Amino acid sequence: MRLPTHGLWYTRGIDGTTSLTDELVARVFAIDDADDAIEFCYAQGWTDGLPVVPPTAARVREFLAAGGRPGDDVVVQYVERSRTVTVEKVAINAVMAGCKPEYLPWVITIIEAICTDEFNIHGVLATTMPVGPVIICNGPGTRAIGMNAAGNVLGQGNRANLTIGRAVQLVVRNVGGGVPGGVDRAAHGNPGKISFCFPELEETSPWTSLAVSRGVPEGANAVTIFPGEGPRCVVDQKAREPEPLIRTFASCLRTVHHPKLPLGFDVILIVGPEHARVFADAGWSREQVLDALHAELQLPGSEIVQGAGGMSEGVPESLRDATLPKFRPGGILLVHAGGGAGLFSMIVAGWANGATGSIPVTRVVQA
Repeated sequence: MRLPTHGLWYTRGIDGTTSLTDELVARVFAIDDADDAIEFCYAQGWTDGLPVVPPTAARVREFLAAGGRPGDDVVVQYVERSRTVTVEKVAINAVMAGCKPEYLPWVITIIEAICTDEFNIHGVLATTMPVGPVIICNGPGTRAIGMNAAGNVLGQGNRANLTIGRAVQLVVRNVGGGVPGGVDRAAHGNPGKISFCFPELEETSPWTSLAVSRGVPEGANAVTIFPGEGPRCVVDQKAREPEPLIRTFASCLRTVHHPKLPLGFDVILIVGPEHARVFADAGWSREQVLDALHAELQLPGSEIVQGAGGMSEGVPESLRDATLPKFRPGGILLVHAGGGAGLFSMIVAGWANGATGSIPVTRVVQA
């Protein structure tokens, strides 16, 4: 097993071999058998609480070959922690997460995206809010690697969805030092901080994909990274026209973090296929849906000032006569995903937005 100086490792020498090759630079530890290797990883604090796959040299080389880049290529510099993230370090964590080699280009792209100034992964980790990277994948490559965008899209059962997200979190933990109680200061956290990665259901969507709406060419593979909490369900089993469904969505979206707090947070609205069909039957575009939502989410100052409704939280009294939008322009990310049965959609609320927090980032995957 190998362990480099800044918390990146891979196991090797499960068979007792300890000779190294020039292509791999992480330190090596000789472990007697696979079970001992798993326990060794636990003892070193290299896991997220679940068992990891021992990253042998053979496995890591296989991943590097699939990634198409030398292991010593620098993916990003994590400036706040003085850490260098190389392709080899990402590959090691991808092995440990249970990825297949063909997932590596996706993981590398996500790491590049979260370490931008715009996304601000250090701030996402250091905040006490329960957020982490939420990864939305687009393009034909999602289907090529077997990602699930339909039933149970946000749940268990799909290797690509779960292990790509987990690999990212392991890199954050083991390279970036994002350990709970250390850099990670979340008061509660959420289960998505183990893995929160899913593709958009593009084939049956009534709209252009999220990636295309954010400037990615049609047919390209891309990821969008969002600083999100756990998902919550929106139920509306009666609406058969767009307007009543928009009002349901708006009422639920207003509660994001607090119904009296405008502009401070972005959100993902994951519209399920049965809800999306309501808009499709009426011929509503992505832009029409978003415009209608923003129109419904204009908040009268008299309702959201401090003390209104018997709640201390709210905006200053000086804004009593103003009307404020719940979300900034572009602050609602509209995504189509989920199972074909069930009149449900999902909301994923974000962390502080803009220069004081995090801006969603979209990147094309270079495979």
